[in-house]
Amino acid sequence: MADSFWQAVAEQLKKNLGDSLEALGAGEVEWTDMGVGVISQLLILVVYLGLYAGIYLVVMAVLKAVVGQKRSDSHTFAHVRTGLRYLVGLGFLLTVLAQFGATPELLQSVAKAGFIALGFYVGWLVLGRVIVESMQRAHLDPSIRQLVDNLFSVLLVAFGAVTVLAQFGFDVLSIVAGLGIVGIAVGFAAQSTLSNFIAGVTLLIERPFRIGDWVTINGQDGKVVKIALRTTWLRTRDNIFTMIPNDSVASSEIVNFSTEGAIRLNIPVGIAYKESAEAARKVIMPILEQHPEVLQIADMMPKVMLSNLGDSSIDLTVQAWIGPDNLDVQPSIKAELLEQIKDALDHAGIEIPFPHLQLFIDDAEGLKPVMEPLYPKLAGQ
Repeated sequence: MADSFWQAVAEQLKKNLGDSLEALGAGEVEWTDMGVGVISQLLILVVYLGLYAGIYLVVMAVLKAVVGQKRSDSHTFAHVRTGLRYLVGLGFLLTVLAQFGATPELLQSVAKAGFIALGFYVGWLVLGRVIVESMQRAHLDPSIRQLVDNLFSVLLVAFGAVTVLAQFGFDVLSIVAGLGIVGIAVGFAAQSTLSNFIAGVTLLIERPFRIGDWVTINGQDGKVVKIALRTTWLRTRDNIFTMIPNDSVASSEIVNFSTEGAIRLNIPVGIAYKESAEAARKVIMPILEQHPEVLQIADMMPKVMLSNLGDSSIDLTVQAWIGPDNLDVQPSIKAELLEQIKDALDHAGIEIPFPHLQLFIDDAEGLKPVMEPLYPKLAGQ
C-alpha cells in the first residue's frame, strides 16, 4: 500500500514537472537524458572545485614556505590569504558560468566587476591603514577616529557597489538619483534616527565627553564605553549598560567628572552643639592624612570646614581630593572615609546628634484604664 502511494506521488510530480517544462518551450522531456546530464554536470563541478582547491592549497603552501611561519601569522598575510581565496572563488565562478553556456560578454563583465571589487578591497586596506596611522600621529580622540573610520567605510562601499553595477550595464546616474529620492523618503520616515545621527556627529565633534569618562546624563551616572552614531553607551557602577539616544544626550545637561582630572569629595558630618568644631577637626584630619587614596598636594589638601549652624547640630564639611584613576571606586572611598570618621568621633566621645521626639499628653483620661494595671502607683496618685 505504501509503495503504491509513493509511486503515485512520484508519477504525479514527474508529470507536473514535465508539463511545466513543456509550457516553457522545452518540448517533451526525456527524464533519462535529463538525469544523465544533471549528474555529469555535477561531476564536472566537483572536478573543477577540486582543481581550484588544489591550486589554492599549493599556492598557500609555497607562500608559507617563502615568508616563514612567523610572518604567516601576521595580519598582512591574513589579508593576502583572503585575496587569494577571493581570486580562486572568482575563477571557479567564471568556470561554472562558462560551463552552463554564459555569453562571452557576461563572462567579461563578471571578471571586470570581480577585479574592480578586489581593487576596492585593496584600496580599503591601504587607505584605511594610512588614515588610521595619520589620526594616531595627530593624537585624535578615539571617538573621532571611530567616526572617520565608519564614514570612510560606508562611502567606499557605496562607491564600489555603484562601480561594480556599472559593469553590468546599469545606469549609474539613475541609480544615484534613485538613491537620492529614496534617501529623501527615508529621511521623512526616519526623522528620529536622522536626528540621533546628526546629534551623534555633533557630540563627536564638540566632545563634551570621551570614551572612558565618568558622566551624568539625564540623571544617569555611568562610564562612557561607546559613542555610536545613534546612541551613547554608559556602564553604571552596578555594571549595567544603558544606551541613551544621542538626540536626548545633546539636549540634556551633561556633567563630566573626568575632564579636569582630580575631583573633590564633600562629606557632611554633624556634631552636637555642646561639642567643639576644633576638637572634631583634630579627630578627623589624621584620617584624611593617612588614607592612601586622598591626595596630599598643594591646592588639594584635605580640609574640615564648618559649613552651617543647623537646628540641632553643628554641620561640618569634610573635603578630600581623589585622583582621576579612582573615579571608578569613588563611592567606596567616600563610604570608607565616612565609616572611619564615625568610629573616630565615637572613640573621642564627640556626640553625633540625631532627631528626638518627645510626646506630651495633657489630661489623657482615655488612657487611664490602660495605665492603671501597668502602673498602679501612678494610678493611686
